[in-house]
Amino acid sequence: MIYKINLPDISNIKVERILDLLKRKESKDIIFGSIYPDYLCWDKVKYNKHIPADMTQEEAWALVKYARNNLMFKYESVIHNEKGKNFSWLYNFPKFEQFFHEIDLDLGGNLLATKKDIDDQLRHKFIARGIMEEAIASSQLEGANTTRKAAKQMLMEGRKPKTKDERMVLNSYQAMKLVEEELKDKKLSYDLLMQLHATITKKTLDNEKDEGKIRGEGDDVYVMNSTDGTIYHVAPDYKFIKKEIEKLIGYANDDLEDKFFVHPVIKAILLHFWVAYLHPFADGNGRMARVLFYWYLLRKNYWGFAYLPLSRIIKNSWGQYRDAYIYTEQDDNDLTYFIDYNIRKIQQAKREFENYVEEKKKENIKMARVSQLKYGLNERQVSLLKYFYKSKDASTTVKIYLNINEISRATAIADLKELVKNEFLSRKKIGKEVHFYPAEKVGKLFN
Repeated sequence: MIYKINLPDISNIKVERILDLLKRKESKDIIFGSIYPDYLCWDKVKYNKHIPADMTQEEAWALVKYARNNLMFKYESVIHNEKGKNFSWLYNFPKFEQFFHEIDLDLGGNLLATKKDIDDQLRHKFIARGIMEEAIASSQLEGANTTRKAAKQMLMEGRKPKTKDERMVLNSYQAMKLVEEELKDKKLSYDLLMQLHATITKKTLDNEKDEGKIRGEGDDVYVMNSTDGTIYHVAPDYKFIKKEIEKLIGYANDDLEDKFFVHPVIKAILLHFWVAYLHPFADGNGRMARVLFYWYLLRKNYWGFAYLPLSRIIKNSWGQYRDAYIYTEQDDNDLTYFIDYNIRKIQQAKREFENYVEEKKKENIKMARVSQLKYGLNERQVSLLKYFYKSKDASTTVKIYLNINEISRATAIADLKELVKNEFLSRKKIGKEVHFYPAEKVGKLFN
C-alpha cells in the first residue's frame, strides 16, 4: 500500500471566495501560522485556532495554498519529477534570512574561530567527534542495529567490524573521513560519486556487484515501512535516473546554475533531497544523500558543519524527516517542507554543539588548574582522566588512546606510563594486551 497524505479537494472553492476571505484579519493569522515557526501541511493547518466558525477547514487550506502560490515568491528549482514538474520552494522567508545570517556568521569558516580559550587540539577533537557521531547516527538511520556506545568503541579501538551493522558504521565513518581529508577539494564526478558509494556500502550489500554502481533496469526500489509494508516513496525509473544524475553532478559543481542566487546551505539541502528522491542505488541512498550534503558545505568552506552530527538530530525526529519528504513530493512538489525541516535541525544541532562546547570549557578550566599545574599533565592526559572520572568502570589501551588522539604509539605509551607513575592509572595485562584502569586518585583530583 502506497502512503498518501489526505489532502482535501479544494478545486470547488472559488477564487472570489478566497479573495474575500483574504480581507479578514483571521486569514492573515492563518497564513502566517502555516509558515511560522514551522511550515505546515494540511494535517496541522486544519486545526489552526484562528479559523472562525463561518470558515471551513478546507477554505482555510485553500487560503493557505493561494497565498503560497500567488502572494509569496516561489522559486523553481532545477529538480523535477518523472512527469516533468519542477520542485519549488518559497524564497522570501524572513525566517530564512535570519538563518542565513547566523550560518554565515557562525558556520562559514569556523564555528570556534572566536573561542580563544579553545586550542587547535581541542578543535581537532571536536571535528573527530562530529564525524564519528555523524557516521554512527547516519548508519542507524538506515537500519544499523548497534548502540552508539558499542559503535563508538569499535571506531576508537580501530578494530575490524564483527557484524554487517558495525561494517555500515565503519564504512560511513571512512566515507566522512575521505570527504573531510581529501574529496572536499575535488569537483564531483561520476567516478567520485561511485567511489563514495562503494566506500559506504563495502561488504554490506546482498550483491557486491551493486557497490559503486547505479541500479539498472528492473532494479525497482521502494522506501517502505519494514513492519507493515507501507510504501512511502517509489523511486524513479533507471532511465530517468541516468539522465538526472548528470544534472545533479553539474549542479553540485555549480556548472548548472540557478536563475537566482541560492545560498550554499540551501543548495546542500537540495542535493540531499535530490539523491534521496532519485534513490539511484540499490542501497545506501540515505547515507549518500547526507555525505553529499557535507561534501558540498565543506567544499564551500562552511567548516563549522564538520562539528555538527546532523544525523543524530534527524534520528531523534525520524517521523518528521520522513514526513518532510512525503509532504514535499505529494503537496505540489513543495520543497519548502524539506528545507524548513533541515533548517530547524541545523539550528538545533548548532545550539547543542555550542552548549557542549561551553560545558567542556568549564570542565577544562577547572581540571587544568589542578592536573596541569600540579602534575604537569598534557591535554590528552587530562581528557583521559576526565573520561575515567565520569566512567569509573571504563578502561583504555595504547591502541585506543593513540587512535583517539591521533598520535604515535611511542607518544601514547609515554603518556600512559606517566599517568601510571603518578598513580592515576593501574595496569593489567589481558591476553597479549595491557589495559589501563582509573585509580582512586582520579576521583580525588577532580573533587
